[in-house]
Amino acid sequence: MIILCGRLPGSRGERGGARLNFLIVMVIIATLGYLGFQAFPVFYLSHNFKTVMQDTVDMAAATDRKPAWVEQQLKTAMPDYKVPPEAVVKSTINQGRVEAQVQFTHTINLIVTDYKYDFNETVRSSTGVTTTGVTPSG
Repeated sequence: MIILCGRLPGSRGERGGARLNFLIVMVIIATLGYLGFQAFPVFYLSHNFKTVMQDTVDMAAATDRKPAWVEQQLKTAMPDYKVPPEAVVKSTINQGRVEAQVQFTHTINLIVTDYKYDFNETVRSSTGVTTTGVTPSG
């Protein structure tokens, strides 16, 4: 192999190419990291809130609680999961099972725009209400 002036043959015009590639990769990694930092907590807390919703309706069905109790429990848990206070919380008894529905929109601030994450989940108790003392009207 012949080395001319400290460079390999055929490497003319490639100076700085590695730095540019490194900068491009770092910008991409930083952007993805920022997007993950902004979006991941919203998705994670929403998923956990859906689990709380399911546990609450299952507890209501097992203990013969009224739908108003479910709504109150979910509204109490909302600040822990960063659910906005203007979220719509509804609970009913449908076909002998307790159902709860929560709707809200969370804005995720991205670099050049805002993403509106719409949470609209309905959960249904895994077991039916055991007594007829609970009415759909709450």
